[in-house]
Amino acid sequence: MPSRRHFANRLASALNRMLGGEAAGGIILIAAAAAAILAANSPLQHDYHDLFHDAWGWTPIARLDTLHLWINDGLMAVFFFVVGLEIKREILDGELSNAKRRRLPVMAAAAGMAAPALVYLLVAGSNGPVQRGWAIPAATDIAFAVGVLGLLGKRVPASLRLFLLTVAIVDDLGAVAIIALFYTAQIDLAWGIAALLVLAALIAANRRGVRSYPLFIALGLTLWFCVLNSGIHATIAGVVFAFTIPLRIGRRGDSMLLRLEHALVPWNSFLIVPLFGFANAGVALAGIGVDGLTDPVPLGIALGLFVGKQAGIFAALVIADRIGFAPRPAGTSWTQLWGMAVLCGIGFTMSLFIGALAFPAHPALIEEAKLGVLIGSLLSSLLGYAILRLASYRPA
Repeated sequence: MPSRRHFANRLASALNRMLGGEAAGGIILIAAAAAAILAANSPLQHDYHDLFHDAWGWTPIARLDTLHLWINDGLMAVFFFVVGLEIKREILDGELSNAKRRRLPVMAAAAGMAAPALVYLLVAGSNGPVQRGWAIPAATDIAFAVGVLGLLGKRVPASLRLFLLTVAIVDDLGAVAIIALFYTAQIDLAWGIAALLVLAALIAANRRGVRSYPLFIALGLTLWFCVLNSGIHATIAGVVFAFTIPLRIGRRGDSMLLRLEHALVPWNSFLIVPLFGFANAGVALAGIGVDGLTDPVPLGIALGLFVGKQAGIFAALVIADRIGFAPRPAGTSWTQLWGMAVLCGIGFTMSLFIGALAFPAHPALIEEAKLGVLIGSLLSSLLGYAILRLASYRPA
């Protein structure tokens, strides 16, 4: 009887860790991805595809005539808005606000984006349409990676968790810059000017101390609409809009930025990101054998995430520590830092998003990219978890 109670307590504790706290978002995202793969490989595969890709008879915005477009260009703008809020807060009042503290995460994130891109190009080649996928393995999925850390509980030092979050935030900023610079179609000048005028109005409202939520939201939606029609990807509007939100602390001890971030993070974690995962992770596995897995695009992405990410980040940490540029995070061992670097190879959300942008005229390559992202992210999550699970509780 006592043994049964002990087992029940351990099971309850494990479920609490999985479904509560920071692990919850990652678990829900995993479930959404699994559901998408099941749907795409079941008798419902045509219904699954039609649900997201069939054109609507009527839509309030002509450019968004499918559910898939509304999710990727609409809801994901909210995701990028929250990412922008986190980046601004970290730069002005967080780990990235101090020049000495931001040295290591910036260096690690830069190496962690360059190395996977290089691995991809070495495997997939730099000619033809496949070269546009170089940025797919360069991104890290915060929700997924933090979810794995949450499952480990107190085995992971707080400094390591904070460092991973900081690296992932810098990584997100780099991914946003890549989308804006390399995955933007021809720009419609009139809509681009309109977007700049709306942005100027947002900046003016911030500088004048305006604290009207309806005004900022109305201007933010207008900015998104202008950017959507300009040819620049609409999600960039979310980040730019976030940078105009005031962070100044008011009389009540909070700010517009902190309130919006606090209000939107749950929607991001439990609705937007899982819905995006369900809409984009469904890849048909029928007919894919060993030869399919070794095609240039899926192999390049998988190796970029699984090998390139950990190699780039861990090498940057070792070099920075050895030359005295920046010491490793306090209270961490090299084994734990290696495990953290491996977890950064989980590129799910942002990698799938960039994959859809990289091959707009090649649906087959988009499916191959999904396969590479899923394999690379799965291998990174399993190995990263195993390393941190077996790592010493105390730094070496």
